[in-house]
Amino acid sequence: MTSVSHVMKISANGQVSIPADARARWNTRRVVVVDLGDRVVLRPVSDEPTEALRGKYRRRGPELDRARRAARHNEVVDERRRR
Repeated sequence: MTSVSHVMKISANGQVSIPADARARWNTRRVVVVDLGDRVVLRPVSDEPTEALRGKYRRRGPELDRARRAARHNEVVDERRRR
């Protein structure tokens, strides 16, 4: 990984400009600021907040029928306990 450093000024309002080449490479309008104690990291964030989740939970968890059967079973067990 190639590392490029830029020294930037912080404005009176706490703003920092991100160099154009970095903005173009990451193609984002938003960043998250991570304070690591001895340094601050700016990480790009998708303009669409749910974009990072797309496909993340695909094929996880029980199938619908199995989940319904388990829920019905739990209801029956709970009802028996109440009696």
